[in-house]
Amino acid sequence: MSSTKFQTIESPAVPLPIENVDTDQIIPARFLKATTRDGFGENLFRDWRFHKNGEPINDFVLNSQSYAGKILVAGKNFGSGSSREHAAWAIHDYGFKVVVSSFFADIFKNNALNNGLLPVQVSDSFISTLFEAIELDATSLIRVDLEKQSITLSATGQTENFDINPYKKECLLKGYDDIDYLLSIKEKIIQFEKSKS
Repeated sequence: MSSTKFQTIESPAVPLPIENVDTDQIIPARFLKATTRDGFGENLFRDWRFHKNGEPINDFVLNSQSYAGKILVAGKNFGSGSSREHAAWAIHDYGFKVVVSSFFADIFKNNALNNGLLPVQVSDSFISTLFEAIELDATSLIRVDLEKQSITLSATGQTENFDINPYKKECLLKGYDDIDYLLSIKEKIIQFEKSKS
């Protein structure tokens, strides 16, 4: 298996209430030279996290001591712009397992799913509820249950269901990439081929 099985996650979240975040803001183009997925996390939101001299920008959320966790709660239309897979690599490599938004660009959504990062699309009202809860208490826990396709604010029990492609769901739950999945059904493929010959 090429990736870790996706378990139910209960974690505090990092809030990024900015709309229309594009892939160049997630990982600037000048950092796309590497060919492996490792090390991209250190340049996640690089131009928002650091001044040109490399000093941290103190008021950016990823530089705050108040927020931590495996869940990024983002504004509407997250992952727009160019179709770089590196954006998903950077978010995952930084340590996030889930990104929550009220709308994702389709290409980003697919890139995320292909790289072990779960994009959870919720209603505008639910994303507002999450942002409000995190603002009141930075340690607020959010529970994401992939099997049940639900996201819940642990303290209040407020919950919402989300959609996911059934094939991608199975791959995440089992830690499969596309090749792993094909190998897992190898016997079925052989039997099918035999039945046609």
